[in-house]
Amino acid sequence: MRIIQDDLSSDATIALIREHVTDLAGHSPEESCHALDIDALRAPGVTFWSAWEGNTIAGCGALKALDETHGEIKSMRTAETHLRRGVAAKLLDHIIREAQSRGFKRLSLETGTPPVFAPARSLYARFGFETCPPFGDYQEDPYSVFMTKSLDGPDYSAPSKSSCRQAS
Repeated sequence: MRIIQDDLSSDATIALIREHVTDLAGHSPEESCHALDIDALRAPGVTFWSAWEGNTIAGCGALKALDETHGEIKSMRTAETHLRRGVAAKLLDHIIREAQSRGFKRLSLETGTPPVFAPARSLYARFGFETCPPFGDYQEDPYSVFMTKSLDGPDYSAPSKSSCRQAS
């Protein structure tokens, strides 16, 4: 699997983002949906990556700079064809390492509370993210869980394969 910085111009990438936004809208009311659309993912301060196996998109994720030391993970999505094959874990590891290389001291995210988001919350917890109060422009919301991870201290290392089940 290769992870590339993506300019969001391929049909496969656009289709995966549209699927992501549509799917999330089915699990939360509109005011609780915080997924970025294609234009927002192209905005300054956002870097977007896609993961590929051959010519098939396997997943995607983005890093949004909130300020010089704080980043936010956005648009994590695994393609249906690649669920439970470790795509999300590889993308998350890539994004964390990139955030560290940019000098971020903290990395945060928002995800959902409904049961469909349980695998995502579990993945983030395995990578050391802990629940936190809302950050940035977010407000308390019964449909949202906020998580954060300090990037200070020793070099980050991903969970071992034995503790990192194949997550989507």
